[in-house]
Amino acid sequence: MFKKIGPGVLVAAAFIGPGTVTACTLAGAGFGFALLWAMLLSIAATLVLQEMSARLGVVTQRGLADVIKSELHSPLLRMLGVAIVLGAIVIGNAAYEGGNIGGAALGLEALFGTFYAPFYPFVIGGLAFALLYLGNYRILERVFVGLVLVMSLSFLVTAIITKPDIGQVLKGMFLPKFPQDSILTVIALVGTTVVPYNLFLHASLVSEKWKSEEDLKMVRRDTLISIVLGGSVSMSIIIAAAAIPGKEITNVMDLAKGLEPLYGDAANYFMGIGLFAAGVTSAITAPLAAAYVANSCFGWKAGLRDRRFKMVWMVILALGVAFMSLGIKPIEIIKFAQIANGLLLPAVAIFLLWVVNRSSIMGRYKNSTVQNGFGLLIIALSVVLGVKSILKVLGMF
Repeated sequence: MFKKIGPGVLVAAAFIGPGTVTACTLAGAGFGFALLWAMLLSIAATLVLQEMSARLGVVTQRGLADVIKSELHSPLLRMLGVAIVLGAIVIGNAAYEGGNIGGAALGLEALFGTFYAPFYPFVIGGLAFALLYLGNYRILERVFVGLVLVMSLSFLVTAIITKPDIGQVLKGMFLPKFPQDSILTVIALVGTTVVPYNLFLHASLVSEKWKSEEDLKMVRRDTLISIVLGGSVSMSIIIAAAAIPGKEITNVMDLAKGLEPLYGDAANYFMGIGLFAAGVTSAITAPLAAAYVANSCFGWKAGLRDRRFKMVWMVILALGVAFMSLGIKPIEIIKFAQIANGLLLPAVAIFLLWVVNRSSIMGRYKNSTVQNGFGLLIIALSVVLGVKSILKVLGMF
């Protein structure tokens, strides 16, 4: 069974990063169960978009960036398309990298206190750089993934222990509403779940694992199981956080209150270890994903050891450390990363929907009317949320 597990688990792993823990804790602590609908909608949107991306990868045996480039025949349009894709990935991943390093820094704060806090971003950046440069991070990555899994299970158990009102939970899931000052939190929940760079990564990884269109059933099952499990953990964090006494979240100790029903006074250490593991794991994968996309956009056909490939992930890693070195609170960096991602989503989703509707690419596996309906609805909702968040930031909403 484990040999059949595909890239879907990597997509789901993006849910359980420090950004997810922070965004979901802020949502639960600030608004109770009222924003569960936003997470449910995000999970559904992720399923729809990642299925399209995976189907594209299997049918074409190419990555999303490669397909977009080949289908834009006008040199001007091709340059514009590549610029949008690179902008979405580089800006999104740089913001994400700041959030990843910030999340790992929060973990170190929980374990070792705040006295050395200014040095934590450089320690984490140096660790990620060494692991990426040496390329020998697989074993360590498995250890970190194991620790993230423990944290995920902890939230699932905590959500049950807090004995939430099932009626209120269902109401929050299926009756959408925007409590006062909740719009940026809604955007953050969407941004932490529907991750634009995952659409590029998924298509590339799927094409490496599965080579035949007959494997589409297995691809879809892998995507469905992984995303539903990841989404369940995200919802559990919101439910657990809704029980936090006081509800004021300003630092990692406040985040850890979500696990106190399960671990008591030891909650800080479990949260610290989990955040550090989630942050370092993501701090490795986000720059790599950006490098793979740049590789496709520029047609380098470069390997992991190629100088150009290394230069891309070094830039993303450096930007992440720079964001964290500006003295901004890690929680604020993480929130910004999720909001930036939510704003970039419409552009990437439009490109994806366009290519999976082209018969010249997908043949008989192009989108059905129902799939297009869901795709257009997701794009429309992401545009509306993006516009609302911009107006909110400008003080006009």
